[in-house]
Amino acid sequence: MSRRLAALLLAVLACPAIVTVGAQPAATAGPLRFEVSYPASRSETPLTGRLLLILSTRKEGEPRFHVNDGPTGQPIFGLDLEGWPAGAPASVAGPTIGFPVQRLSEIPAGTYRVQALFHRYETFRRSDGHTVQLPMDRGEGQQWNQAPGNLYSTPREITIDPVTSGAVNITLDQIIPEIAAPKDTKYLKHERIQSQLLTKFWGRPMFLGASVLLPEGWDTHPNAKYPLFIYHGHFAPTMTGWRETPPDPNLTPDFSTRFNLAGYNRIQQEYAYQLYKDWTGPNFPRAIAIEIQHANPYYDDSYAVNSANLGPYGDAIVQELIPYLEKKYRGLGEGWARFMYGGSTGGWEAMAAQIFYPEVFNGAYVACPDPVDFRAFTTIDLYKDKNAFWLDDTFKQTPRPGHRNYLGHVDAMVWETNRLELVLGTRSRSGQQFDIWEAVYSPVGQDGYPARIFDKGSGAINRQVAEYWRDNYDLTHILKRDWDKGLGKKLEGKLHLYVGDMDNYYLNNAVYLAEQFLATTKNPHFNGEVAYGDRAEHCWNGDPTRENAYSRLRYHQMYIPKGVERILKTAPKGADLTSWRY
Repeated sequence: MSRRLAALLLAVLACPAIVTVGAQPAATAGPLRFEVSYPASRSETPLTGRLLLILSTRKEGEPRFHVNDGPTGQPIFGLDLEGWPAGAPASVAGPTIGFPVQRLSEIPAGTYRVQALFHRYETFRRSDGHTVQLPMDRGEGQQWNQAPGNLYSTPREITIDPVTSGAVNITLDQIIPEIAAPKDTKYLKHERIQSQLLTKFWGRPMFLGASVLLPEGWDTHPNAKYPLFIYHGHFAPTMTGWRETPPDPNLTPDFSTRFNLAGYNRIQQEYAYQLYKDWTGPNFPRAIAIEIQHANPYYDDSYAVNSANLGPYGDAIVQELIPYLEKKYRGLGEGWARFMYGGSTGGWEAMAAQIFYPEVFNGAYVACPDPVDFRAFTTIDLYKDKNAFWLDDTFKQTPRPGHRNYLGHVDAMVWETNRLELVLGTRSRSGQQFDIWEAVYSPVGQDGYPARIFDKGSGAINRQVAEYWRDNYDLTHILKRDWDKGLGKKLEGKLHLYVGDMDNYYLNNAVYLAEQFLATTKNPHFNGEVAYGDRAEHCWNGDPTRENAYSRLRYHQMYIPKGVERILKTAPKGADLTSWRY
C-alpha cells in the first residue's frame, strides 16, 4: 500500500463520528455485524461512551485482556455512542474502525472468542467554559478493561464468515465491580484528599491520593521529623514494590517474555519483601516515602504539572497534597528535605516538577524518562519532521518504529500504536501513551478536547501545536531558555538522569540531547549525573551491578540513600539533621 493511500484510508477511518442509537430493523443474513445491547437492569439511564468489540483466537483469559499493539494483539473495534438506551442494539459493522484488522470485513473466516465492553463516559463542565465527556477514573488507574461500572459480555466462542454470517447478537450481561480499598498497616498508610484547585477546574469534586510509607521508629520517636521522598510513576493502589510478608509459596510461576525469565512474579515478590526488610532494618535511612495517586479523566496520572486540559495538578500536588502529608506525618517541610524519583512517566514527572518548582525540591533522580526533548519525541522530531508516522521519503514508504527489544528488533510502529489508541477512544480519550502526552502538553482545542499534535489518521504534524509544546513542556528547551535567567542556580546538583541505551521506546535519544546541553552549562555547571546502561532497555535506573530485570525493582533502595547524602551536604545552617537519624 502506498503512503498516500494508507494515509487516505486512515484519515477516512479516523473520523470521530458519534452514533446516537435508536430502534434497529430486524436482523437479516448478509455481511458480518455484531448487534450489541444491554438490559435495563444494568443501567437505568442511557449511556454515553465507547463501545469496544474484541475477537480473539487465544484460549486463555478473557478477550478484553488480549488487546495490545504488539505481535500478540487481537482484533478490536470501537465506536462512540451517545444516549444509548437499554435494549436498543448498537451495530459494530463494516465502517467501524478496527486494529490491527482495519475493518470487520477483513476478519478471516474462522472460530473466535468474542467479547464486547462499554467504557462509560461522564459529563464535565469545566471552569474554562468547555463541556466534555470523559471516562472518570474509578480507582483502577484508567484501565478501560478493568474500570468499575463498565458493562461487558460473557466471552463466547463463535464461528464466523465476514461475508455470510449476518448479525451476531451480544448482550452486555456483566458489570465490573467496585475495587476494595487497600488496608493500612503499621508502616503503610493510604491517604485521599479533595483538591480545591482541581475541583474548581473540573467543576466537580476531584481528589488526590498517596500511599505513605513510614520509617521504622516513626511511632516511637514522636519528636522526630523526616525528609520526604516522592516516588513518581503510574497509578498503583498501594506502594509499588512493598511487601510485608515472604513470597507466596503457592504462587504459580509465570514467564517474563520481556526478560526471558521464568518465575518473574516470584522474583518481584522476593524483591518487594526485601524492601520491607531493608526499610525496617538498622541501616536504612529514616525517611517518609510516598507514591502519589493522581489518576484523572485522561490517564492513570497527571504528569504532575499544570495543564490546559487536565488542570493545575502541579500546583495541587505542591500546594495541597504535600503540605497535608508533611503536617500529618511529621515531615521536615522544607525544600532541602524533599526529593523525587521515578522511571518512565515517573522519570519525566520527577524532572519536570524539579524544573517547574526548583526550590520546592532538592533533587530529582530521573530514570528512563518519557521524552525530555521533543526533537526526539520517541522516533519523531516534532520541529523538523513533517509526519509522525512515516519518514520524509520521496518515493518509498518507511514507517517510524515505535517499540523494539534490547537487540533492536522492532515489533510495533508509531502509526500502529496510534491506530490502536484511536480505536480505544477518539479525542485523546484512549487512556494510552500518545493521547496523554497530547492531553497534558497541548492547548485546548475548539471542541474542548486537546488540540492534536498530529493527525491520528495521516500522521501530519501540527506545527503550531508543536511550538506550544516546545515553549511549555520541552524540558531541554526550557532549561536552555531559562538557565542563565536564574533557573540554573536553583537546579545546581539536582538533576540526575539514567537510561538504557537500548530503551524499548527510544527514550535514550532525548536524554542524549539533554546531556549535550547540560554538559555545556556554566555559572553554574549542572553538577548532576547522566548515565547509560549498555544494551539496557526500559526502565534502567542507573545500577550497573544488576541486570535491568532486577535493578528496576530497587528504586527505593537506589535513590533514597542518594538523597540523604545530598541532604547532609546541602542542608542550611541550623537544619534538623539529628531527630530522624537514629
